Amino acid sequence: MDIKLSSGWWYRAVVIVAAVWILHDFAQALLAACVAAIASWPLYKRFAMRCAPRIGPSLTALLFTLAMTVFVLAPMIFTFGALLTEAQILLVQIAAADRSGITAPVWLHDVPLIGTWLAARWQHELAHPGALMMWTQRMDATAVLAWVQSLGQFMARHVFIILFTTLLLYFLYQDGDELAGDMRRILRDTLGERAEAYVNIAARAARASVNSMLVVGLFDGLACWAVYAIAQVPHAALWAAITGTLAIVPFLGYVAVAALTLQLAITGAAKGALLSLLLGCLILLCGDKVVRPLIAGSGVRLPFVWVLIGCLGGFETLGLVGLVIGPVVLALTRELWKQRVRDIRDSDVAHRCSPKSDLPAMVR
Repeated sequence: MDIKLSSGWWYRAVVIVAAVWILHDFAQALLAACVAAIASWPLYKRFAMRCAPRIGPSLTALLFTLAMTVFVLAPMIFTFGALLTEAQILLVQIAAADRSGITAPVWLHDVPLIGTWLAARWQHELAHPGALMMWTQRMDATAVLAWVQSLGQFMARHVFIILFTTLLLYFLYQDGDELAGDMRRILRDTLGERAEAYVNIAARAARASVNSMLVVGLFDGLACWAVYAIAQVPHAALWAAITGTLAIVPFLGYVAVAALTLQLAITGAAKGALLSLLLGCLILLCGDKVVRPLIAGSGVRLPFVWVLIGCLGGFETLGLVGLVIGPVVLALTRELWKQRVRDIRDSDVAHRCSPKSDLPAMVR
C-alpha cells in the first residue's frame, strides 16, 4: 500500500513538472490574466447579471474581455504614439538646426561650476554646420543594428504576451466560477479551513495593488498637468497624460519628464525645463514611494516599507504583473507567519494549563 501511494505521488510530481516545463514561456501571460480576472471580477459579475440572460455567457465574456483590453491598451497605445510623434518633431527641429550649427543655449553659461566648460565644449563639438551628422556617422552600425534587433524582440515578446493574456482572460471570465470553486475545494482539502481566509487575502491584495496602479497614474497625471501648466509647457495636458500613463510602472514616468525637459531645454525654455524636471520628479517620487504603498497597503494590510519592497521586488522579477504579485505574496507570507505564531502561542498556553496528572510518571 505504501509503495503504491509513493508511486502515485511520483507520477503526479512528474506530470506537474512536465506541465510547468511546457507552460513556463506562458507564465507571464497566465499571471497577468489571473490578476486581471481577480481584480475585475466584481465588475464582470455585475456586467454578466445584466447581459448574460439576453446574449448568453460566452458572448458576455467576450464583450467584457474586449472592454478590458481596450481599457488597458488604449492609454498605452496613445502614450507611445504621442511620444513617437513628439520625438519625430524634436528630431526634425534638431536636424534643421544642425544645418546651420546648433548654438549653445544662453542658460548653459549660467550653470554653476561647469557652465563655462560645457559651453566651450558645446561650441567646439556642435556649433559648426553638420556637426551632429558627423557624430551620428561615427556610431557603430553593428551596435545600432543589435540594439534595433533587441528592441524588435522585446516588442514581439510583449505582443505575444498581450495576445495570450487576452485569450486566457476570456476563458477565465467564461469558466471563472467553476475554476474558483475547484481551486477552493483543492486548497481546503490541502490546507484545511484556513484556505478560505488565504484566498480572500490574496484576492483583496490583488485588487488593492491594481487600484494603487490606477490611483498613481491619476495622481501623477493630474499633478504633473498643474506643474506643466505653471511652467507654460506647450501641450501641457498631452504631456501630463503621457507622464501619468507611464507612471503606472515604477520609474517609467521619469522617461516622460526627461524627454519633456530635453525638448524644453533645446527650444530655450530653461526655466520651464528646470521647473518641470524638479517638480515632475518630486511628484513621481511621491507617487511611487507614498501613494502606491498607501493605497496598496489598505488592502494587503502590510506596513509601508513591505508594500514598497513587494511592488519593486515583484516588478524586478516578473515585470509589470509583479507590481500586483509581489504584495500578494508578501501578504500571504505575513498571514502564514501570524498563523504559525498563533498556533505556537495556543500550544504553549494549552501546555501550561494542562493538569499535573498528565505529566509522565517519572516526574511524579
